[in-house]
Amino acid sequence: MAFRDAFEAAAALLSACRTAQPWDDAALDLLISQNSPVLFSHVIEPLCDSFDAADTAAYVALFSQVIQRVTAPPLAAAALRRRYAQVVRTTERFRGDAADVVVLSRVTLGADLAVTSVLLDAAKQRFPQARIHFAAPAKNFDLFDADPRLHHLPVGYQRHGTLAARIEAGMRLTALLPPGALVIDPDSRLSQLGLLPLGADPARYLLFESRTYGRDSDHSLGTLAAQWAGDILGVESAKRYFHTLSAPLLPAGEHAITVSLGTGENPAKRIAGPFEANLLESLAAAGRPVVVDLGAGGEEEDRVRAAVSALPGSLAHRVRLFSGSFARFAATIAKSAFYTGYDSSGQHAAAAAGTPRATVFVGYASERFLNRWRA
Repeated sequence: MAFRDAFEAAAALLSACRTAQPWDDAALDLLISQNSPVLFSHVIEPLCDSFDAADTAAYVALFSQVIQRVTAPPLAAAALRRRYAQVVRTTERFRGDAADVVVLSRVTLGADLAVTSVLLDAAKQRFPQARIHFAAPAKNFDLFDADPRLHHLPVGYQRHGTLAARIEAGMRLTALLPPGALVIDPDSRLSQLGLLPLGADPARYLLFESRTYGRDSDHSLGTLAAQWAGDILGVESAKRYFHTLSAPLLPAGEHAITVSLGTGENPAKRIAGPFEANLLESLAAAGRPVVVDLGAGGEEEDRVRAAVSALPGSLAHRVRLFSGSFARFAATIAKSAFYTGYDSSGQHAAAAAGTPRATVFVGYASERFLNRWRA
């Protein structure tokens, strides 16, 4: 079948996956040949964000084919699926030891705070003499750079890069893993959610498959990660955390309100109209300093500046705009009296730091998604 564009091809693929019908190879060929980001945004992410067992199985079937078509020499889809099934079926407690433990980043900052940090804490407790390596982009490691137990294993992953580049980022890990390392995978995009072999022995590869683990519960991913650490590693007290060398923006004792209006480039997560300006006005009227993150610039910065410019002159002096690393903003959140923002990494930093918070959570795919990603 011929498709008018990538969106029509993606819709056909997603429909076939969700109705357990054979997909049209022409649709997949089109998305791969165009290196279209629509494959992720309109097919892969909906399958994974549903936290549904059937959708997860469809993802495995589909993306194993994607990997086979993109890699050279090709990694056989059937072999990838067999290995994945072996890893996912590993539900017995790991009773071995390890001199080196590699914990993979989930790439996004919020996911590393909500999920990966729990498994980093569990790894430190379970393997007190091991070298704990965090395979992560630099900005993610910055959240933990003050932790003396962690060693940075630098990796790059372009969330908006080409399909081949995303897969290659994971494959490069193969050469970086210490010999005999135990790999703990929190359902990372570096491994394409456990599908890429990364050169690791399946017996020394532990996958927290977050999309179906605890499928009958409404627990958050952080809670489920802690439960998995108990089941697989025998660690019953793993907790989310961050420990950064970055200093907070405001001096000690100046307990501000921190705000992030970032949505991770997902416009469905924000409330349109005067909401953001009204929010900042209400917070500034509380009498405390208000620190608002400008994010990475672009559309988010424009929205923040527009909301601040709408403040009455009597309140505008209480608002400070933050521009800098997320690690420093997270340190500022940790010292603040209150945090609020959309569903984003800020809420997970507040939760990890124990800062009182309120999350504006809209635009979610399902109730299960809301339950899983709440802080």
